[in-house]
Formats: sequence, structure tokens, C-alpha cells
Amino acid sequence: MKRKINAIWTGDGANGTGVLTSQSGAFTEMPYSFKSRFKNDDGKLGTNPEELIAAALAGCFNMKLSFVLNDADFSPEFLNTEAVLTFEEGVITEVALNLKAKVAGIAAQKFMELTNEAKDNCPISGVLNCKISVEAALV
Repeated sequence: MKRKINAIWTGDGANGTGVLTSQSGAFTEMPYSFKSRFKNDDGKLGTNPEELIAAALAGCFNMKLSFVLNDADFSPEFLNTEAVLTFEEGVITEVALNLKAKVAGIAAQKFMELTNEAKDNCPISGVLNCKISVEAALV
């Protein structure tokens, strides 16, 4: 499988702007800029690379955990993961995953074991050079 993203940037680093378009059509000409990256806490100006990495990790982790649970004969009703990425001095230092899940018939200890297996083995985790932590709760 190959996936393509097209990134266009115009202007200098501090004042320029860009747009991102995905092959899938999930987003088309999504704006990004220095301001959306560093001066836009509410996210209304557009996205940034770090937000997209956090989204990729959360989505990949949920999918991997679903398969790990299935392999252990459990079927999740839902997996809801929030990913908080920390970007300090030009480096991604950590992504903290906060998972809330509904999985019938699973013991808390087994759930944490499988959660950590998914965190450690999802494809996106494998390419990130940072600490990845997970807090998980069954609801």
C-alpha cells in the first residue's frame, strides 16, 4: 500500500502559508502555517504536522488494539483514544494516549496487557522517536 499527501507551501517560514491535500479526499487544501503551528491554540487557523502525527498515532493504535483484542477472543464495543503530543524546542518528545474503552468480559489486567501490546506494535508507534505513554480505562 502506498498513500500520497500533497503539500504546497508559498512564502517564507514565518509568514508563508500552505495547504495539504490527501489522496483519499479526507482533507482537501487543509491550511497550515507557522501561525497554525505555534500561535493557534484553538486550532481555527488550520492544522500542523504535529496534530496530524497525533491523529495518525491515535487512529493506528485504536485499529491495532482492536485486532489484538480480537486475537485474544475479545470484541471491543468502542475504543476512544485522545492523543496529546508534546513538541518542545523543535522536537516531539512524547505522545500521551488516553484510552476509554468498552470491552465485554475482559479483566482490567488483561486489558492493560493487550493495550500495551498494541501501543508497542502499531506501525505508527514504530516510526516515532519519542516516548509513547498510555493510560487506559474500561467504561
